[in-house]
Amino acid sequence: MGAGCNCYLVIRIKGSVKARKEHLDTLKMLNLNRANWATIIPKNPSYEEMLKKVEHMITWGEPNLKSIKTFLKKVEIIGDERLDEEYVKKIGFESIDDLAEKIYSAEVNFRYLKDKGLRPYIRLHPPRGGFRGSIKKHVRAGGEYGYRGEKINDLFTQMAGV
Repeated sequence: MGAGCNCYLVIRIKGSVKARKEHLDTLKMLNLNRANWATIIPKNPSYEEMLKKVEHMITWGEPNLKSIKTFLKKVEIIGDERLDEEYVKKIGFESIDDLAEKIYSAEVNFRYLKDKGLRPYIRLHPPRGGFRGSIKKHVRAGGEYGYRGEKINDLFTQMAGV
C-alpha cells in the first residue's frame, strides 16, 4: 500500500531541551512545535531534506488511509472544534474519506487546508505502554527516531488512542 502513498506522517518524539535553533526552526516549518505533535506532509525532495535534518527528533513513514482518516477526525478547526463532515463539505470536499484520499495521493496538502481554517497538526498522547525502544537511538538500531515506513501506522494508533 505504501507505493500509492505520496505523503509522510511525521511525529515529533523529542522536546526542545538542548535543541539547536536551526533544528527548532526546521521543526517550526514542519508545524511540529512540540513533542507528540503530528502532521502530514507531501513527499518531495525539499521536505525530505528537512526530515533528514531533524531526523534525531522525529519519526516518519507512509500512512495508510485508515491513519489519515483518524488524523483528519482529530484535526481542529482554528477556534477549537473538531473537523466534521459538514465543515469538509463547506471547504469543497465530498466527505472526510474523499479528503483523506486526496491527501494520501498528495493532491491536497495541509498548506492549502491551513488557508481554509484547519490546523496543520494534531496533538497526540505519548504512546500507550511507552515507546518500545529508546528515543535516543535510530529505528534501525532498535530505537524510535528516524524513518520507519509502514510501521508509523502502529505508533500513530498507539498515540492517537484508537
